[in-house]
Amino acid sequence: MHDLNRVDYAGEAGVAVEVKPVLEILYQDEYLVAVDKPAGLFVHRSYMDKNEIYFALQLVRDQIGQYVYPVHRLDRPTSGVLLFALSPKVAQLIGQSFASKTIQKTYYALTRGHLLGNETIDYPLKEKLDKLGDKNVSRDKEPQQAQTAYQSLLIATLPIPLGKFDSVRYSLIKLQPKTGRRHQLRRHLAHLRHPVIGDINYGDNKQNPFFREYFGFKRLMLLAKKLDFVHPVTNENIAIEVKFDQQWLNVFEKLSWQIDTIIKA
Repeated sequence: MHDLNRVDYAGEAGVAVEVKPVLEILYQDEYLVAVDKPAGLFVHRSYMDKNEIYFALQLVRDQIGQYVYPVHRLDRPTSGVLLFALSPKVAQLIGQSFASKTIQKTYYALTRGHLLGNETIDYPLKEKLDKLGDKNVSRDKEPQQAQTAYQSLLIATLPIPLGKFDSVRYSLIKLQPKTGRRHQLRRHLAHLRHPVIGDINYGDNKQNPFFREYFGFKRLMLLAKKLDFVHPVTNENIAIEVKFDQQWLNVFEKLSWQIDTIIKA
């Protein structure tokens, strides 16, 4: 996976030249294409991106040589499976599948503390609006219904004092959202007092700096691992999945978690 923080130096007088990312294509046919979106990459242009150079939509378009149509979104800091349609008609069909909740999305999150159990979070969320992009939208709406199923897979403890605690604790959580509210998974886990590591909006301001120092990198530890759906044209059952990248694997190693155990969970 391309590191979006990487800058290559070339040219005269040591001028910094940013290398154009190449996204891994996970699935492609004549109707759909799916890629592995790195953390830190916007899906498409927005009012927040004035300093950005690259976007997933344009990168995929250039790689496959044809226009692509986004059918769902991943937040900029979230990595994982990102699906595009290759025509407006297919985009409409797959969009209907997302709207009718017939597409199953599976995420993995590294969270603060020991979150145990196999439950469904049923906690309404106030609509999350952009300060500029949604400036004409009413901010007085009632909270929207939101459900997330979660399964605790693994827990770990590092015997390192942090703040008022004598150790640092983590959980690996498998998540399957039943609704699609903005920042739903991050907000639901924060509601349980087990925020996602690296979450600057809803996370822990002691855990995040510790994680960055101890593990050696900074990112949101939320991965869109898998999409399962019925193909809107061929009616085949499609499963598209990404692998854990090296940063995730490094965390697993330091926490003594076996990847085989995680994959089978």
